[in-house]
Amino acid sequence: MSQKKFASLPVGQQQAPHGSKLPAAFNPTEDDIAKMLQAQVHIGSKNCQSQMETYVWKRREDGINIINIGKTWEKLVLAARIIAPIAPEDVVVISSRTYGHRAVLKFAANTGVHAIAGRFTPGAFTNYITRSFKEPRLIVVTDPRVDHQAIREASYVNIPVIALCDTDAPLKYVDVAIPANNKGKHSIGLMWWLLCREVLRLQGKVPRTPEGWGIMVDMFFYRDPDEIEKDLQEGAAKDATAEVQGTTDWDVVGGGGATGAVAAAQEGGLDWSADPGDGAGGQTDWAADTAGASWGAGAETTSWS
Repeated sequence: MSQKKFASLPVGQQQAPHGSKLPAAFNPTEDDIAKMLQAQVHIGSKNCQSQMETYVWKRREDGINIINIGKTWEKLVLAARIIAPIAPEDVVVISSRTYGHRAVLKFAANTGVHAIAGRFTPGAFTNYITRSFKEPRLIVVTDPRVDHQAIREASYVNIPVIALCDTDAPLKYVDVAIPANNKGKHSIGLMWWLLCREVLRLQGKVPRTPEGWGIMVDMFFYRDPDEIEKDLQEGAAKDATAEVQGTTDWDVVGGGGATGAVAAAQEGGLDWSADPGDGAGGQTDWAADTAGASWGAGAETTSWS
């Protein structure tokens, strides 16, 4: 299709060039591609399942499979279009992998869906007696290999499954596979962030502009508890240092008090050996006020008899 004919089509009918099947509105920006490359979303593993070969661009000399980022973006948008029209209470996001715990919790907090971070309780989709029993219409998992229990139970009750799949991930019972690196903490956090942003855009809650969504991708990255504790200790040390520096220096601030009087006396401004006098410089006789006073004059004699 020529560029002129492509530009003359309505926005809803435009499709991206270079073989992409997405409308132009869904095309990734240069910043999105740069973030995916920096987070190593395209770095796969050395093993490759036969069903994932269609998503592999090439194989490096060291045996690492490189994922086609264009297909990753297309499947990401497809997954967002599936999630957006479903009620949030009918969607469950799952991550048994540690690097995805924070990502699924942030995804749930921004979209309103249910999140299962950590160990998946067996029977959560099949045993209605359990306290954690749920009946979702769709589940999204971080790794099909680690979250195999949730995928297997979803297959028993006919629940569709969307999964982030590496090149060595098994695709059994997976309905929509998003090819991406699901082993790195930055790659997992970025993919959940992009998926969350695209869902909010399709729901009309976020404008499709570069600064339309104020949540930074760092909020979806996994943080080691030791790093968090270290940051808290460094912050407490800085606060303590600021308090010590802000304490009052009595030798400087109290210059007008006792210290100032001592300094004035040393300069000769005060004569401590002089007799105390009144304001005019005269002497004061402390016995003058009581010279003519009789302490027993006003006393009355009382006869107790």
